Amino acid sequence: MEILWFLIAMGLVVAALSPYIRRRRAGIRLVAPGSPDAADPENYGFARQEQLDIRVPGPDEDLMDALETVQRTGRWQAASQLLAGTPKEGELRWQRIQAFGGAAALELVAEPGVGARWLKAWRLEAEEDPGGAQVHAELLVQQAWRHSDGVGSTDHRIILEEAREACRKATLLAPGDPVPYITELAVARALGYSEAEFDALWAKVIDIAPAHMGAHLAALHYWCEKWHGSREKADTFAHAAAARAPQGSLLAALPLFAVYEHVPEVVLTNFHQGAVVIRAVEGALYAVHTARQDDPVLAHVRHMLLSFLVPTQRWAEAMEQVRHVDGYVGALPWSASPDPAAQYAVIRALAVAGYEANGGSPATLPH
Repeated sequence: MEILWFLIAMGLVVAALSPYIRRRRAGIRLVAPGSPDAADPENYGFARQEQLDIRVPGPDEDLMDALETVQRTGRWQAASQLLAGTPKEGELRWQRIQAFGGAAALELVAEPGVGARWLKAWRLEAEEDPGGAQVHAELLVQQAWRHSDGVGSTDHRIILEEAREACRKATLLAPGDPVPYITELAVARALGYSEAEFDALWAKVIDIAPAHMGAHLAALHYWCEKWHGSREKADTFAHAAAARAPQGSLLAALPLFAVYEHVPEVVLTNFHQGAVVIRAVEGALYAVHTARQDDPVLAHVRHMLLSFLVPTQRWAEAMEQVRHVDGYVGALPWSASPDPAAQYAVIRALAVAGYEANGGSPATLPH
């Protein structure tokens, strides 16, 4: 998928920046760097590429403060207190668990065997703390992808089996919390649960949190063609969830994520103009416009929308997404790339160029 998105990005650069494109008010003309006519994202107050945060999809100051404290001082209590005060029934807890687990995993990459001392201390000193148990389970899932010899290897499976056991221990410490079950959805996909086993796990999630967007995103992977389902099964799952979504739910955007998971290996020029893509984009736009603006998953949907709005040349709508998410790139599709910040920066530059080629400017972009 990383190679696919690189090719898509390069195709977009060629299509959008080719000096041979001259369509009146719709084309983008290649100019020399530094030219007065060059589109510059910084003119809009957007973050420089090296300043983009790859850890999270959007701002969460409380999370960043707690994470900085545990990493600087090694005192896990800041993380524990934050999670203890984060409602278990919402999406925010899931995102924060992922962030802490991901931070621990990155520390272990940087310092194998000695990183993430704060999490080790947390588990030793507060074994019954549900937050620590959930972060540990998430760490193991991320370790399986980052540190093993590959999907299907003995090392990979051993870590995943440990993650499954950690998830089940975490469920006992926090009855009614969907996060351990959501984490196990990733384990189920990697270990190849049968459809009956997966359905049984999914039933537990739905029973606790029927409209949880994060849970649906995790489950969608299982039903995709590259894992244990098919394009049709993934599409059916996504549209069924969107159809039963309550008013204001971001589940209406789930079909767009299903489309993303099945972008063809060779992307034809008219792919993004097809009816399937257009319907999915419109559904995601509807979800964004009707959702609570403080919904913690809203940034995930905006990032995905941006990646589809640019190739469809819907420049103003693309810039609206950039305006809301800029500064953070810890979300699909960027996180699937070896360099999320660079991947996002390419698409953002195209959005700015297209916006200005059609008469837009920093003055015309709402703030």
